Amino acid sequence: CFKAFDLGVTHFDLANNYGPEAGSAEQNFGRIMKEEMSAYRDEMIISTKAGYDMWDGPYGNWGSRKYLLASLDQSLKRMGLDYVDIFYHHRPDPETPLEETMAALDHIVRQGKALYVGISNYNKEQTEKAYKILKEQKTPFVIHQPSYSMLNRWIEEDGLKDYLAENGIGCIAFSPLAQGILTGKYLKGIPADSRIGSGKSPYLHKSDITQEKLAKVQALNVVAEQRGQSLTQLALSWILRDGKVTSVLIGASRPEQILENIKALDNISFSAEELQEIEQILQSGE
Repeated sequence: CFKAFDLGVTHFDLANNYGPEAGSAEQNFGRIMKEEMSAYRDEMIISTKAGYDMWDGPYGNWGSRKYLLASLDQSLKRMGLDYVDIFYHHRPDPETPLEETMAALDHIVRQGKALYVGISNYNKEQTEKAYKILKEQKTPFVIHQPSYSMLNRWIEEDGLKDYLAENGIGCIAFSPLAQGILTGKYLKGIPADSRIGSGKSPYLHKSDITQEKLAKVQALNVVAEQRGQSLTQLALSWILRDGKVTSVLIGASRPEQILENIKALDNISFSAEELQEIEQILQSGE
């Protein structure tokens, strides 16, 4: 956190269920804020979310008004904050009327517990409906957080990326490195100490690293080397290439990773030839 902030990162992204134990990420961040960073609160954008399973019973999941308001109160308590800058609904709820979920987000802003609201994991059609409701309520809906990477381009295919840009809604990509696949870690196979090799990742499995995908990653690494970048830096700068994505969310366990990720900003422009070569690599084998 200190290294990121010293290098100009001001947005710290959390959620009620971030762990390993749900709530522990917010507790840790609250401790860091209290002990070290409280003097810088007004320079920081702190966001959190609710929408996934958090506590037992019918009101600890999804998108009801009761869940969202209670969850944010718990999050603020864990972090020791009076408000968050952005509060997201973490995923669409197929059972709760969208009007109820969006009204809850509006109420949270009017309570002063969040300055802005966002949504995450909504597709284009769902986003359009949410945007219409929030606009009618005059709720400050400023950002959408979808998954997006070189290996996961659904927001392009769905039309969400263009829709957000056309309507002035921010887009911040999560999993920009495809859970670590777009780092140099898997260039020669699956290391035993990696997320996949350890078998501890709930999201990645050995079956996710196919020979076809490995060949793409190796080819992308050649492009990165030609640009004077690491594969990680190439993956991040590619996401930011056209100005339609506001920012990317990076996860790091060491300060050195923060340094490497931020260096992606040194070169986020691509020639037409580079983009064509990358596109050919990404489309190969499909």
